[in-house]
Amino acid sequence: MSPRHFLRLDDLGAAELEALLARAAELKAERRAGQGHPTLAGKVMGLLFEKPSTRTRVSFESGIYQLGGYGMFLSQHDLQLGRGEPIADTAEVVSRMVDGIMIRTFGHERIAEFAAASHVPVINGLTDRFHPCQVLTDLFTWYERRGSIAGRTVAWIGDGNNMAHSWINAARLLGFELRIASPEGFDPEPDLVAAAGDRVTVLRDPKQAAAGADIVTTDVWASMGQEEEQAERERAFGGYRVDAALMEEAKPDALFMHCLPAHRGEEVTAEVLEGPQSVVWEEAENRLHAQKALMELLLG
Repeated sequence: MSPRHFLRLDDLGAAELEALLARAAELKAERRAGQGHPTLAGKVMGLLFEKPSTRTRVSFESGIYQLGGYGMFLSQHDLQLGRGEPIADTAEVVSRMVDGIMIRTFGHERIAEFAAASHVPVINGLTDRFHPCQVLTDLFTWYERRGSIAGRTVAWIGDGNNMAHSWINAARLLGFELRIASPEGFDPEPDLVAAAGDRVTVLRDPKQAAAGADIVTTDVWASMGQEEEQAERERAFGGYRVDAALMEEAKPDALFMHCLPAHRGEEVTAEVLEGPQSVVWEEAENRLHAQKALMELLLG
């Protein structure tokens, strides 16, 4: 039987995703009550990083430990992968020795190739095309605060990047409206937008996207690997900063989200990032709880 992977958010069904959010809430409540939950005792999770990380590494290492298992940090520089071993060969070998693998890498094709050769579940910790663990966490953060997201409106402001792509998958699965405001030339992939039908609208005007929204969310203008494009992107995204005026276009009780790290004064002002509508620190913590529920599902 082939292992089940989580490479994009829609690798889960809608009912399954909603159950996962409920389980994350249970795990969070148990941890805060000081109750253990060693549901993955004896399991080993390989954590392969080809990109640096703060939240992804700490949340997965802490999460598998809190579930009774062990997280094995694997840097590409410590493996033969860093000396040219084919990624499929690495997957074939490593997956025979662990119970699950999380990968944070650049090209999505790399994780797809790894998963195709793996004997155990593979989790996408980030690729250049999707960031499903982060959007899973954002959905949990909303669920914890407000309940179901069905019928709500989310405004994505900025680059049509891996985060935007995973939000598109979420909108299609859970039945909410997603408005993406991006400058020309930085739209999300057309095939993903088309697959979501009327759930997703791509706009040029951030105010139009944010009007009446329940969530306003954004990301850095230049992600890892795009540093040489910083100046160009600053020019392109200059009108796409989330500030107090833009938040006023949203509902009065709208939440502001950001996957972090944030660049104050670029994609978001300090006033918004640190303001009363911001839930960014809860989001960061919730990576732990949402991913524990995910690891239980795949490895349990």
